[in-house]
Amino acid sequence: MASTTSGFGPILTPAQVTDLVIKPLVAQSVAGQILSTINSGTNTTRIPRVLTDPSASWVAEGAEISATDATVDELDIVPAKLAALSVISSELANDSTPAAANIIGQGLVRDLQRKMDAALFATTPITNGPQYSLGTLSGVSTVSAGAAYTNADAFSDAKYISAANNGLIDHYVTNPATAMALSKLKETASSNRPLLQPDVSQPGVTTILGTPLMTSPSVPTALGTVWAVPSTAAYLIIRDGATLDTDSSVFFTSDRIALRCKLRAGFAFPLPAAVVKITTTS
Repeated sequence: MASTTSGFGPILTPAQVTDLVIKPLVAQSVAGQILSTINSGTNTTRIPRVLTDPSASWVAEGAEISATDATVDELDIVPAKLAALSVISSELANDSTPAAANIIGQGLVRDLQRKMDAALFATTPITNGPQYSLGTLSGVSTVSAGAAYTNADAFSDAKYISAANNGLIDHYVTNPATAMALSKLKETASSNRPLLQPDVSQPGVTTILGTPLMTSPSVPTALGTVWAVPSTAAYLIIRDGATLDTDSSVFFTSDRIALRCKLRAGFAFPLPAAVVKITTTS
């Protein structure tokens, strides 16, 4: 991580760039929470995927063991540049208190978080964005919940379909509007117990069949889309070398500072069939 300045002393040390921008981005973005994060030190990250497992067999004592090879290929992921530009006052920039640094970092993280999550769920390719997104991914499994959600059957189906494709669903993600509709469903017609249950280990988190349900405005509301994602088959790649640069010359006449954060990130889904898209028909 690097921090450079032009025209005044540094706002953040390199360690603070990591603590105030990168770590919160991974922790607070939906992408960072539902995908396995890989920190890469190269321009291209190769994600191996096994297409065919080696074949084991029962063998008599002393008999030759037949050799079989796994069929393996890889995804080449080139992280795309994600950048945010903010303008702050010189007074705030020169304030070295932790509170000032937090204000700067929080604003950058919110903007980067929105862009990263929008890219993850994009239904059309984003210009200059990541190579893959859930909304454009080919080969994902699908489950229909019928005309509307009435029970947890579709979510149970998604778990077993993912398991059949070597996945383990550990997150569901949907739009807040769809989550609101799901929150009103009951376990049975004669029960007042809601279908969504709180996770006692994580305050504020609700679960379906014991699996956390997360929300993102970036998930389309059409057809009540819910993504069932196995973190073991879905990755967030962050390229080492994120920077926080400042320049006081652009806004010299107004005594303000331009603050720019750049990082490179991408997504990889080596087992697309393990990812399940749940929808309704209306």
